[in-house]
Amino acid sequence: MTPRERIAATRLYLVCDARPRAFLDAALRGGADIVQLRDKSLDDDALVTAAREFRAAADAAGALFILNDRPDLVAACDADGVHIGQDDGAAGAARATVGPDRVVGRSTHEPAQGTEAEADPDVDYLAVGPVHATPTKPGRPAAGLGYVEWAAAHVSKPWFAIGGLDETTVEAAVAHGARRVVVVRALTGAADPAAAARALRARLEGPVGAARP
Repeated sequence: MTPRERIAATRLYLVCDARPRAFLDAALRGGADIVQLRDKSLDDDALVTAAREFRAAADAAGALFILNDRPDLVAACDADGVHIGQDDGAAGAARATVGPDRVVGRSTHEPAQGTEAEADPDVDYLAVGPVHATPTKPGRPAAGLGYVEWAAAHVSKPWFAIGGLDETTVEAAVAHGARRVVVVRALTGAADPAAAARALRARLEGPVGAARP
């Protein structure tokens, strides 16, 4: 099964900077099933080096490993795909670089962008948000729960609610239709990443009304 075929089965998506293997193992053990390396402080060589821990941890857990923003380094990092933002060029360009079997994910912040990504054959999944304003995306206004609800009604591709989601806020996203979420600080800031991941995963696997699989 290719990474593109596996993306639909994922629920809990961790995005983080370069981290020790022990942290990655704990988060994945707790229930994260996709992990993204996003570290703007690293040069290319350091990013490739950091990716080795992510690749090894993902392989041990049977999870997917995604690289942020850098289609050109996906092969060198042995990543399963790439995530690109609205300012990172066309998904088709990323697809041409990473090949037909790897994942291409796209950030979206409003229904018009969601509609475009839904229709784009080169986009495999959407990130929907930020649901709440978050310091990981300074200057990006919150899209709110209304966009989550819109995605639940209109997007058939796998999509992940993102932005300020943790154990205290995820239930509202789930109530508005989210089946999948992206988290950062909810795990990177947790004293026990495995326990925090388990708690989030449990909320995602409860009833979610009209949300699509």
